[in-house]
Amino acid sequence: MILTGLKIAQEVCQQRIRITPFEDSLINPNSYNFRLGDCIKVYSRDCIDMKASNPYDTLRIDQEHGILLHPNQLYLCSTYEEIGSDYYVPLIGGRSSTGRLGLFVHITAPLGDIGYHGRWTLQLKATIPLRVYARQKIGQVIFVVPKGEISLYTGKYNNKVAPQEYLHV
Repeated sequence: MILTGLKIAQEVCQQRIRITPFEDSLINPNSYNFRLGDCIKVYSRDCIDMKASNPYDTLRIDQEHGILLHPNQLYLCSTYEEIGSDYYVPLIGGRSSTGRLGLFVHITAPLGDIGYHGRWTLQLKATIPLRVYARQKIGQVIFVVPKGEISLYTGKYNNKVAPQEYLHV
């Protein structure tokens, strides 16, 4: 069962869902719009090694001038909002208006773990050159009622406040 926008707002008030900062204007009929954070990471090597820590450059996204995304480049960004719940399973997706501009908001991993709290890392990929801006609406999150015993996420990516690069273990 997917929560309605009104129910999401109620659960935020009851602290069963955390969306910080929360704005009523970002509620949809059955989701909540999230915004793009102001930090972006770009791997600095042409080849990324899954068995190693990979170097990256960190850039700032300006609210006024934005940053130009180029095709064939992976950009790691984060949501502006911290989002999470110990009671519901969050799922993220791009907004249809973002998709109409040729931007993939996350390449994979739309399913969040129950118990995860923090800013979500987004894997942005533009199909054409595209300028994006900090704090613009870029995606949406829905919350699903779990069925069964809940085991909260306690992994290495929890409570992050910046885009998180791949962490080799």
